[in-house]
Amino acid sequence: MQWEVVIGLETHTQLTTVSKIFSGAATRFGAEPNTQASPVDLALPGVLPVMNRGAVERAIQFGLAIGATIAPESIFARKNYFYPDLPKGYQISQYETPVVQGGTLSFVFERDGKPELRTVQLTRAHLEEDAGKSLHEDYHGMTGIDLNRAGTPLLEIVTEPDMRSAAEAVAYARALHSLVTWLGICDGNMQEGSFRCDANVSVRPLGQKEYGTRCEIKNLNSFRFMEDAINYEVRRQIELIEDGGTVRQETRLYDPDRKETRPMRSKEDAQDYRYFPDPDLPPLVISPEWIERVRATMPELPGAMRERFARDYALTEYDAAVLTQSKPTATYFEALVDAAGGDNAKMAANWMMGDVASTVNRAGVDIADAPVRPEQLALLLRRIGDGTISNKIAKEVFGAMWEAASPSVSLADEIIESKGLKQISDSGALEKIVDEVLAANAKSVEEFRAGKEKAFNALIGQAMKASRGKANPAQLTDLLKQKLAQ
Repeated sequence: MQWEVVIGLETHTQLTTVSKIFSGAATRFGAEPNTQASPVDLALPGVLPVMNRGAVERAIQFGLAIGATIAPESIFARKNYFYPDLPKGYQISQYETPVVQGGTLSFVFERDGKPELRTVQLTRAHLEEDAGKSLHEDYHGMTGIDLNRAGTPLLEIVTEPDMRSAAEAVAYARALHSLVTWLGICDGNMQEGSFRCDANVSVRPLGQKEYGTRCEIKNLNSFRFMEDAINYEVRRQIELIEDGGTVRQETRLYDPDRKETRPMRSKEDAQDYRYFPDPDLPPLVISPEWIERVRATMPELPGAMRERFARDYALTEYDAAVLTQSKPTATYFEALVDAAGGDNAKMAANWMMGDVASTVNRAGVDIADAPVRPEQLALLLRRIGDGTISNKIAKEVFGAMWEAASPSVSLADEIIESKGLKQISDSGALEKIVDEVLAANAKSVEEFRAGKEKAFNALIGQAMKASRGKANPAQLTDLLKQKLAQ
């Protein structure tokens, strides 16, 4: 039987406010346990929550960025459950009327080896407070409770069940991560828990309209773990059904050491949490004027920048989408084009998506911290354009520039000069090389004249080898054709 995978994601995005959502306690990461927990966070008798305006404005920014509806009035609710790190016995969240409703997120996704622009429908994004944290290590067999995180502002972003593979879910999560960091509403640090995803996974026979029973995989804090966990869960559900079993609705955790999911608890439904409006918090009212004030402070969004790159730099939609996947990449590209000249935009894009991207990934650094600055790379591109070096030699120069990590703007010229890498464009010198190659490769000459095109490539290779890769490829090709035609 053929199966279809159905995936929806819930992402807990920690907002970049300096204080908590309902108290003035700090949100700084890494403090000693329970040193950033106010009486409100501790749920001491008589305390009252006060809404953090900065958290609301960050939610508005996100809603505007995804083209969602910003609710003119939204309600905070109490989500009731008992857990040791939840002092109140309930979490303040939003249920029936969230602050952000609907919206879409588009991203580049490769399907069957072909890139396409994919769009996922979002259901909602709602504000809520985080819980504390249970500490199980170094407590002599006991569990400690750290309430520093209690009350930290979160924006929970929920998708429709629109994704059909683990790879697609990861592509969406990466795009969402890029957007919230682009806007500056989240620092995106997954290791510190600032960006955590829950994946709802089910399978159904291909062509069936009804959804299968879903399982929720909680707290996936890396893209690699997300892909591994979803793929494992898909295999588990399919094998269970094909063996005559039934998938149970439950919450599961991913064990990265064993690379498998395991049951955590039976999956609760909304009625199990006994949601009701929080009597301590009035409705959150957002006026059109407030929305417009927030809109005026927002940066250029990835979608608008993608369209501008395609229009102004004559790039394909795919190239423009890749270059706007993160703000640091887009910033580097624009600086590179400005320094290299607008006519070199396509070459700049190719280098960004090729050598620059692969080197950055291999080195494990952010492009904003790359040792080769845009103005340095721009000079290298100009040297390709004016024929000083070939594209092949440019790759060697780029590698040397990366290793040198020098601030010198003329670094490319310095390396070309010191290593003697200037391209040979002198017609006399090239003619001498071609004559020597033809004399030494009589068999290839005969094969070419007999109609074997591959022989021409062999002769080009020999000539480039003789010039130690420094011959101007275009001139060399023309000269060789002339000689062979005589």
